[in-house]
Amino acid sequence: MKEHIWRRVIEVSQYVLCNRATVRDAAKTFGISKSTVHKDVSERLPRLNPVLAREVKEVLESNKAERHLRGGEATRRKYSRQASGL
Repeated sequence: MKEHIWRRVIEVSQYVLCNRATVRDAAKTFGISKSTVHKDVSERLPRLNPVLAREVKEVLESNKAERHLRGGEATRRKYSRQASGL
C-alpha cells in the first residue's frame, strides 16, 4: 500500500473516532467517496491497526443503528419549516 493511502486511512479513521462521524461526513471532509471510506476502514485499516479498526467499527455500527432517528429528525424539520412558511 502506498504511503499516502495508509496516511489517509489513519487520518480518516481518527476523524471518525474523534468526531463520531458518519461515513458521509468523513467522505465530505476528506473529499473522497463513501465507497473509499468504507474500503479504508473495513479492508485497509485492520491490516494497519487492528485495535483502531475495532474502535472505528463500533462507531460506524452505532451510527448505522441510529440513522433512522437522524432521518426522522430531518424529515420533521423539513415539514415544520414548510408549515411555518405558509
